[in-house]
Amino acid sequence: QVQLVESGGGLVQAGGSLRLSCVVSGITISDYVMAWFRQAPGNERELVAAISSAGSPWYADSVAARFTISRSNSKNSVFLQMNSLNSGDSAVYICNARKYYTGSNLKDDYWGRGTPVTVSS
Repeated sequence: QVQLVESGGGLVQAGGSLRLSCVVSGITISDYVMAWFRQAPGNERELVAAISSAGSPWYADSVAARFTISRSNSKNSVFLQMNSLNSGDSAVYICNARKYYTGSNLKDDYWGRGTPVTVSS
């Protein structure tokens, strides 16, 4: 009954931009760390960006200068603005919600099904 539904993926030319959305139902995300992962064929799943319940962001080095993660607790949603896309960004992008106990022990962990992004060159 917890659902994370991604949207906004698709085809884009190199150098272009996309904005991904993740709308969450079944939980209130205000006290969750929200994150975007991506996975391309033959590659391991990679943490791209995360944002704490207080709004502090984290980015993988490969995207830090180009991507922006944001959240709207009122909309129960998280977003990923992706600029200056290149072929290395092609992957399925997956939304994640996690809640931790004090001491970084995982309490809750929910995943979306992903939205594909293909960057043409």
